[in-house]
Amino acid sequence: MPRPERRPLVQRPRGSAEAKLRTSVGSMLARIYASRGIESKDDLDLSMESLLDPSGLTGMDVAVNLLHGALERDARILFVGDFDADGATSVALGMTALRAMGCSQVDYVVPNRFEFGYGLTPEIVAFAQSRDPEVLVTVDNGVSSVEGVACAKALGWQVLITDHHLPGAELPAADAIVNPNLADCGFASKSLAGVGVIFYVMVALRTRLRELGWFAEKGLTEPNLAELLDLVALGTVADVVPLDRNNRILVRAGLRRIRNGLVRPGIAALCGVARRKPERLTSADLGYALGPRLNAAGRLEDMSLGIDCLLASDIDDAFERAERLNELNRARREIESDMTEEALAIVERIEPDEGMPVGLCLFDEGFHQGIVGILASRLRERFHRPVIVCAPASGDAPASGDGADEVGRAELRGSGRSIPGFHLRDALEAIAVRNPGLLQRFGGHAMAAGLTISRWQFHRFAEAFDSEVRRHLSESSLTGILETDGELEHDELTLDNARRIELGGPWGQAFPEPLFQGEFDVVVTRPVGERHTRLVLSLGDRMVDAIAFDTRVDADVHRILAAYRLSIDDHDDVETLQLVIEYLEEI
Repeated sequence: MPRPERRPLVQRPRGSAEAKLRTSVGSMLARIYASRGIESKDDLDLSMESLLDPSGLTGMDVAVNLLHGALERDARILFVGDFDADGATSVALGMTALRAMGCSQVDYVVPNRFEFGYGLTPEIVAFAQSRDPEVLVTVDNGVSSVEGVACAKALGWQVLITDHHLPGAELPAADAIVNPNLADCGFASKSLAGVGVIFYVMVALRTRLRELGWFAEKGLTEPNLAELLDLVALGTVADVVPLDRNNRILVRAGLRRIRNGLVRPGIAALCGVARRKPERLTSADLGYALGPRLNAAGRLEDMSLGIDCLLASDIDDAFERAERLNELNRARREIESDMTEEALAIVERIEPDEGMPVGLCLFDEGFHQGIVGILASRLRERFHRPVIVCAPASGDAPASGDGADEVGRAELRGSGRSIPGFHLRDALEAIAVRNPGLLQRFGGHAMAAGLTISRWQFHRFAEAFDSEVRRHLSESSLTGILETDGELEHDELTLDNARRIELGGPWGQAFPEPLFQGEFDVVVTRPVGERHTRLVLSLGDRMVDAIAFDTRVDADVHRILAAYRLSIDDHDDVETLQLVIEYLEEI
C-alpha cells in the first residue's frame, strides 16, 4: 500500500569549513556551502581558467588524430546521438564546432527509440548506410555498442565513441574512445555529461589545429568555443549528472552567456515557449522548463526536431520548432498524468499481507515507452525506493487472441530511477550475472538506467529486482527523509538572501539548491488553478508570500511545518520574495 505522505525533515550536517567561509560569503551561504563539501574559498572559484584540462581524458590524442585526419581529407562525418536532451545538445555542439573548423560534410542520425532502441545498434548502422559516412562519431552513447561498432567497422568506417555511461565488461573495437568512466581514465571529473565530453574533444581538436596553423592555412576564423557553452549548460543540467566543481564551472559559464544575451536562437526560442526570461535563467529553469520540452521530442516522436531547433540559425525557424516541442511537452504531461493514475492503482492493488516491494517494478499494457523514465522518477519520489517501470516496446504489443508463444517473444522496455545508496546500473549487472538470459540489454548510471526484457519474463525480473534491492537496502532506508539547511530567522527571510542564493549556484544534482525548514502561522490561503495554493505566512513580525505547487491547503489550517526554498517572484517586472514550499504538514 502507498506510504504515508508525512516525511521527516533532517538538517544536513554542518561542514567543518563553515567558520572559515563566513568571511568571504556570509553566514547563510557559509553554512550552505560547507554542508555541500566546500572546503575553502578556492573551491568556489568557478572561472573557466579552473576547468580541468582535456589531456586528462584517456584516448583524447587518438580521438583528435582521427578527427584531424578526417578534416584533412574532407571526410564525410556522421554523428550518432541519443534521443534525450544530452544527446541532442551533444549532436548540435559537435556539428557546430566541426563546421566552424572547416568540415563541409557533417550530418547526424539519432535513433528513434520506438524503431531502433538506444545507442549504436546494428540496426542504426544499417540505417546510416544511406548517408555513406566515412567516420562515425557517437555522442552520449556507444561505450556498450559492441555489435554496432563491429558492423560499422565491417563497412570500413572509422568510429570515434564519446560517451559518459558506465562501460560493460567488453569495450567495442572502436578506433578511439573518450569516456571519463573508462577503467583506465584518470580524469578527475567522472560526472561529465555526454555534451561535456564532446565539448572537451572539440576544445582539444581546436588546440591541435591552432598549433598546426590550420585556421590561417584554410583562411578560417578560429572558432570561439565559449559560444557552445549554452549547449553544455543545458545538456549537463537536463541529464541530471552530479554538479561537481568541473560541471558547475561549465554550467555557470553557459548560464552567464545566456543571461548576457549570448544565446543561440534555439535556446532563446525554448526560453520563449517556456515563458522564461533569458536574462534571469537559472539551472532549475534548464532542468525543469527547457530540458523537458527538448526531451519531449525523443519521448513521443523523433529527437531530430529538438536537434534541428538547436541548430537553427534563424530565430523564426527556431521558434517554429520550439512551438512544436512545446505542444509535444503538453501531450507528454497528459500521458504522464494518465500513467501515474494507473500506476498508483496498480500499487493500491498490492495485497496488504504481501507488502510493497523494496524494489518496485511495474508494467501495464497501456504504458507509453517514451514516458516510463518520468513515471519511474515520480514513483521514486512518492514511495522513496528504487523503481523500474516497463512498457511494451513499440510494435511488440500482441494483438488480442495471440498465443502465449507470441506474447513471450514480445519485448518490454524499462527505465529505472534509484535513491542514494543503491547503484542501479550495478544492480542490473548483478541480476544479469545471477540470471543468464533474463536481461537482453541494459545500461546506465548509479541513479538511472534502462533495460530490455522479454514480456513473459517480467514477473521473474520483478522478483529478481526486489531481491537485489533487499540485498543492499532495508525498509528503514526508505523513510523519504528530506534534508534541509535548517531554519532561517525571521530577519533572514529577505529578497537579498534569495538573490544571494540565486547567484551562489549553479545548483543541481549532488549540489542541491538550499532547502530550509520552519514553522509558520498561516494568515491567508488562496487556491490557484486545480492543484496549487498561494499563502501568506508569518514568522515573528515577518509576513511573506508563499506558493505550494500540487498541494491544496485548507482554509482552516492555521499553522504549518514547511520545507521551502527562497525564490524571487518578478511578476510585472517587480521583484518580491516568495517561498516555494516543497513539503508541508499541519501542526
